[in-house]
Amino acid sequence: MKRRKFTAKFKTKVVLEAIKESKTLAEIAQQYKLAPTQISKWKKEFLSSAESVFSGGQKSPKNELESERDMLLKTIGELKVENDFLKKTLR
Repeated sequence: MKRRKFTAKFKTKVVLEAIKESKTLAEIAQQYKLAPTQISKWKKEFLSSAESVFSGGQKSPKNELESERDMLLKTIGELKVENDFLKKTLR
């Protein structure tokens, strides 16, 4: 049996419907052909990370890696220029 994969957009739609509480978890699960426990898990995950939306200064892990990579490339470039200068000076 192949595992189903769900997009973040789909998960968000389901979770927001669960948070509204206009339907029971069982009804939502039946509507989207999911297990109620799966919806509960997504809801818990969503709520636990919701405050990061408003934390302004926090970067996502991907952005942190990209900025670290950029900094390392800049440092490498500076060291290469310095190394080339020293090589020329010694000749």
